[in-house]
This record gives sequence, C-alpha cells and structure tokens, in this order.
Amino acid sequence: MATVPSYSPSIWVRMCHALPRFDLTMQMRDNVFTPDSWEYQQTLLVLSSLSAIALVLSLLVVLSFLIHYCCCHRGDAGRDAEEEEEDDDASGGHGYSGKKGRSICCVTWVSVAAVTLCCVAIGVGFYGNSEANDGMYQLTSSLLTANYTLASIDLLVWDSVAVLQRSVSGPLTSLEDVFGGNKPALVSTRSCRRLSERVISLLSSLSLGRGVSSVSPGALGANGTDSMVGVLTPAPPSVAPTLTPTSTSNSIPAPFSPGWAANTLMVNEDYRWLSYVLLLLLDLVICLFILLGLAKQARWLLILMTVLAWLALFLSWGSLGLETATVVALSDFCFDPNSFVLNSTHFNTGTSTEILDYYLTCSRKMTSPFQQLLTQSQRALSSIHSHLSGLDRDALPRFPKAEKSLREVQQILNVTEGNFHQLVALLNCRGLNKDYIDSLKGLCYDGMEGLLYLSLYSFLSALAFTAILCSLPGAWRSFSSDSEEYEDSDSESEDPFTSHQARRQTATGSQRGALPPFYSYQGAGWTPPFSSAPPLPTPNASSNGNPGYESLPLSDRPSPPPSYSPSMLTGYGGNQSHPNSAHSRNLYSH
Repeated sequence: MATVPSYSPSIWVRMCHALPRFDLTMQMRDNVFTPDSWEYQQTLLVLSSLSAIALVLSLLVVLSFLIHYCCCHRGDAGRDAEEEEEDDDASGGHGYSGKKGRSICCVTWVSVAAVTLCCVAIGVGFYGNSEANDGMYQLTSSLLTANYTLASIDLLVWDSVAVLQRSVSGPLTSLEDVFGGNKPALVSTRSCRRLSERVISLLSSLSLGRGVSSVSPGALGANGTDSMVGVLTPAPPSVAPTLTPTSTSNSIPAPFSPGWAANTLMVNEDYRWLSYVLLLLLDLVICLFILLGLAKQARWLLILMTVLAWLALFLSWGSLGLETATVVALSDFCFDPNSFVLNSTHFNTGTSTEILDYYLTCSRKMTSPFQQLLTQSQRALSSIHSHLSGLDRDALPRFPKAEKSLREVQQILNVTEGNFHQLVALLNCRGLNKDYIDSLKGLCYDGMEGLLYLSLYSFLSALAFTAILCSLPGAWRSFSSDSEEYEDSDSESEDPFTSHQARRQTATGSQRGALPPFYSYQGAGWTPPFSSAPPLPTPNASSNGNPGYESLPLSDRPSPPPSYSPSMLTGYGGNQSHPNSAHSRNLYSH
C-alpha cells in the first residue's frame, strides 16, 4: 500500500475492508477496489442481498403474528364477552387488571417501545445524513480548489506562450529589420527570437493530462489571450471552475476534470440528502400518528399508519442493502486510494505515472518531473533578458527607431517572467497534494462515518417497523369492541363527562332494580321534594309493625321530622285532621 502523508485509514475503514468477499458462486474473492470488474461487482451484490434475506425474515415474522391474531384468537371472542364484566369489577373501573386489561397493557407498551426505537433510529439517521453531507461538501470543495489550481496553471502557460508568440511575430521582426545593417545587433535579435521559440516549445510541452494543453501555439491568434477565453474559463473555487472544450461533441472532459467531477457530485449529493430527509420525515410522521392512534383508539388511523409502515419497512431494508454495498466499496477505496488512482485508466490517460505519483505522495525525496523543463525555460528567459540589455546599451543609441520595439519586447519579457514565477509556485506538489488529502479526509472520514450511521438507522428502523407491524393488530383487537360500546353508551348517557366504566356500572345497577324511597309520607297533599341524593336503605320492620332502625349504624339513620302537639296541629291546621293520625303519632313517637 502506497503511503499518503497526513492520511491513514480509520478503524472503520479497516474493519469494513477486512470483511470476507464472496461472488455469486460463493467463491472467495479479494478486496481490491476494482469497480469495473464483474467479479468485484458480484461481491457487492452478495453483500447487498443480505438485507433482502433480512426483509424476507421480517415478512415471515409479521405474517406469523398476523396468523396468530387472526386464527388463534377467533374463538376467544365469546369468552372475552363473558369475562368482560368480571374484569371490569376486578380492575376497579380502570380496565387493566383482567386478562383483557393485561393484553391492552402488553400491546400498548410493545407499540410504545417500538415507536421509541424508531425515534432513536430517526435521530441517528439525521446525524448520519449531516455527517455524510459534510464529507461530500469537503470533497467537492477540495476538488474545486484543485481544479482552480490546474486552471490557473493552464492559463499561465497559455498566456506566456501567447505573449511570446506575439513578440516573435511582432516586435522582434521589426528589430531585425531595423538592425539589418548592424551584425552584432542582428545576431542578438535573432538569438532573442530563437530563445523565445525555445521557451514557447518548452511551455507547450507542459501538460498535466487534462486534455487542454494539446492546443499548439499556432492555434492562438495574434492576440493569443483573446483566443484562449473560449478554451479555458478560470474562476474561484466557489464558482465551480470548469474547462470549456473547443469541441462540443464530448460533454464529459477526457480523461478527467476535477471541476466536472465536483459539479456532478454536488448535484447527486443534493438529491441524496433530500431523499434521506424525506425518508426520515416519513418515519417520524408514522411514529407520531401511531402514538396518536393508540391514545385516541382511532382504528382508521392505525390502519392507515399500518399501510405506511409496510412501505417504510421495505424502504428501510432496501436502503440498508444500498448502504452496505456503498460502505464496503468506499472502505476498499479508502484503504489504498493511491493504487486505484495510479492504476485507473480514467485518471492516468495522458498523464504519466511519475507525475501522478509526485502529486499524490509529495515526498521530499522525489524531484519534480517539471524540474528540467522549468530550469531550461528559466535559463532561456535569463538569456533573452541579457541580450535585450545589451541591445539597450549598445545598439539603441545608434538606432533610435528601435526604441519602441525594444521597449515592447522588454515589457513582454517582464510579463512572461512574472507568469513563470507563479507557474513554478503552482507546479509545486504541496498545493495539489493538500487538496488531495483534504478530499480523502472528507470522503473517508466524515463520509464513511455518515454512511455507517445511516446503515445503523436503516437497521434500527427496520426492526422498529417489524415490531410495530406485529403489535398493531393486537391493538385493533384490544379496543375495537370498547369503541363500539362507548358509542352505544354515549348515545344513552345524558352526562358527557361520565366515564365509560361509570356508565357501565350505572347500567348494571339499574338492571338489578332500584331501592324504594326513604320517605313514604302520606300527609295532606304534601310530597317530599325531588332529591338527587342516592336512595337510602329501607328500615326494617319490627315485630309490632313499627319501623326499627336498631340494626342500622347511627350514621345511616335518617333524622326524624319534628313532633307536633295536638294544639299546634289545631292552631295551624284548623279542624283538619290527618286521616291516619294514629299511624303518624305511632310512627314519630318512637
């Protein structure tokens, strides 16, 4: 494995890379990252099929529970109806102590536990989605920065070539015409011309294999800078710089463009992030409405959530299979990224392995592959500067007409030397290697961690929805009959705030018969007022026919009405007498 400074595979990468690989024929395969190989793709398919097997097991578990609820509990309906009154009496009006009450408690707590597990999985999923998005953002940002560096290199090379080409065809040609009669000045001018063509040839051979430096200097116009605008469009990394090829027949730059890769990854990452957010929100809505349906005992709501739970179950296991294959493939790449980049034809077409290895490793022991080219170009520019200084010192006083062309050539030389110094700094491996390391850290650290959290979310949510689908049928059976009784009793009851158990007890008491009223007074047209108090017990009759209260507690004995003397009755009632006055005196004299 080729070492990369400041980067080492994480423990998660090593663990996932160490997983055994089998193809479709169950033969062991190596774990080298070769995405174009059919054998390697078979190993990823086998790993993804594990989630399909888990989906089948989940369906079997849910189907067994459905058969259990539909078939095994069909004969328990009659016994439940007979034991319903006994369970209510034993529960004290709460309905949770009998067999049916224990069933309701069990189903409710299983559903609540499954929903809680699903909510935990949703939290893990949101965190994993954010981590994966951060990793992809760092990857695309590093690619854009590298693309900006490469675009700047190409622009400096082409600008230097263009201005030198313009100096050869313009001012240097004019100087040769002016210095035609002076042999030393003419030799110096031709030497400058020859050295300028040498620099043009050296810079034109400078190529990083991006498919843009193959443009020959002759293809540039007289003002070469204007003709390059349609070929190269450099911009800051935030604007996603890309190369604009001269031919529009190929939409994908060959062999590889970091700017095109960054733009493609950003678009795909936006769709991936949005898809996971929608999936997480779907799971959250299902969990919340399941809790609402259990609390309100809304059967139609639970039926709707059951249908959505089936959909979420399939999506969870499907996403787990896709995430498993992605995690394993990413771990294989992150374990030895340099080997894939060096051996892949997508990257090294048009670029030598020496150049790629120089920028990927950036070791101090390695020399730049452009060292000789840059040295020769620097020497040629220094020689041109020496010749122009000699012409300015010796020939210009005798040929004043050559001053304008000579000053123009010196200005072009200064621009070329400034571009050359910037080119030397950009061709150093430290800048591009830093972008490469940052892209690896974003993809293999944050991206890998985010995918692992998303895999954990898919697994936990799949388990939670399996438990939910197993428990919801029991919830239907637990409160469906109670809902019907509640509707019947609610239509008969005048007090909407009376509980269902209290109304049931009231109905049971009315069926047993009402107790006689306490007062049975047969006075002169007087009846006791209506009272909402509960009826009091009837006094026991004694042996002499008088009502006796000796057997009742003192707190349960009613207070007798006051006794009236015959004079008082005569004064208030006149000659009217009670038709049963003897019975009245006998009743209250006790």
